[in-house]
Amino acid sequence: MSKIIEEFIAHLAPRVTGTLQGTAKLVITDEGSIMLSDQGAIEGDGTADVTLKASEKVFRNILDGSQNPAMAFVSGKLKVDGSNMRALKVSEILTSD
Repeated sequence: MSKIIEEFIAHLAPRVTGTLQGTAKLVITDEGSIMLSDQGAIEGDGTADVTLKASEKVFRNILDGSQNPAMAFVSGKLKVDGSNMRALKVSEILTSD
């Protein structure tokens, strides 16, 4: 597992545990994938209700609040495969403190 994936998992696990309905996958370009569920965050590339794909920089900016997830999607920096409504819920979790 890459250090970047480890860092994202450590940051995301407390945010998603007990809050996410269903499953989501974050695909970090050139790094790997993280599976999110109400159980937490783990490295993995399984099937998910929604997949969000972006560069490490875009995900970092979303997490620190300097990039609005909706604007990242509209501008093509963030790709979504699956339910847009579920993607919005995931982005709310990602941007929460």
